[in-house]
Amino acid sequence: MRNAVPPPPVKRRRTGRRLLVTALTLALVLLLAVAGAAVYLVSSVGNDVPRIPDAFRGLAAADRPATFGGTTFLLVGTDSRAEEPITGAGAAPDADGGSERSDVIMLGTLAPDGSSASVVSIPRDSWVEIPGRGMDKANAAYAYGGAPLLIETVEQLTGVRVDHFGVIDFAGFTTLVDSVGGIDVTVARATSNAGVDFAAGENHLDGTQALAYVRQRYGLPNGDLDRAARQQNAIKALLERVQATATSDPAALYSFATSVGDAVSVDDSLTNTALVQLAVANRNLRGSDVAFVTAPVAGLGREGAQSVVYLDETRGQELWGAVRDGSVRQFAELNPGAALGGTPS
Repeated sequence: MRNAVPPPPVKRRRTGRRLLVTALTLALVLLLAVAGAAVYLVSSVGNDVPRIPDAFRGLAAADRPATFGGTTFLLVGTDSRAEEPITGAGAAPDADGGSERSDVIMLGTLAPDGSSASVVSIPRDSWVEIPGRGMDKANAAYAYGGAPLLIETVEQLTGVRVDHFGVIDFAGFTTLVDSVGGIDVTVARATSNAGVDFAAGENHLDGTQALAYVRQRYGLPNGDLDRAARQQNAIKALLERVQATATSDPAALYSFATSVGDAVSVDDSLTNTALVQLAVANRNLRGSDVAFVTAPVAGLGREGAQSVVYLDETRGQELWGAVRDGSVRQFAELNPGAALGGTPS
């Protein structure tokens, strides 16, 4: 039964980690742009990033959405570092990314002219149609059929064609933050988490502190909603720091770039040449040009024993149309509840 008012947050094992993965997904998409000032880095990064074979296996071109000129990444994060990583350079040879449900699902889109980008989070518990499986949570598609089924599911939901696929491991978050000398975030009110105190106002965080910042849920007025806002706030701060580093500290930028290969894998159609082309095409993109949005939610509820998220179909169609025509920022202005704004708690 669908609830108009979301119930109190339910503690889930692993939820903190999926927020860290989100920062890495953003780094994967937008590193291509911020590294445009130093294209020589891209080939080095490309050599270090493992490729995922056959991510688009069995997807007939005629059955997929039409291209619209931009470049869209479907990015997932899995909480897999408990023992062995399933992605990145440290992955076990027989690691299978599709053996687990994805903890983060995001669409990152670069505009055709390189002037803007958008990142849309799709709640992993979204109740959606999975081809051949019926209605289920969105993240179940990855467990059932790996990258191809998740891509098909997201394309069917959004009408947006997926050009590339990436899998991220959360463990590289602290290293990425430390590699650029930390990040600066503004906090609405004083809080603390995991032994780290956050003062009201601006805070400079190293990797460990940033980890505590994005993991905090308790002690925040809106629980998971505030934590999600913190997550996007940290991502934005990381991108801004990387952008500044690109011109002021090439050594730190190189450290950041080479760290990405330890945490991410991408589909094998994204060659080093394609990486360079993306970097050049998006070399003028800035963090302020990126719109952060979450797919509109109609409410929470239960399907059998499962807690699920019901997406708002009407506003969702507006959002996916905005992704296709490059007007996500305008959508965010009209739907502030779905967008990152203000100062998170």
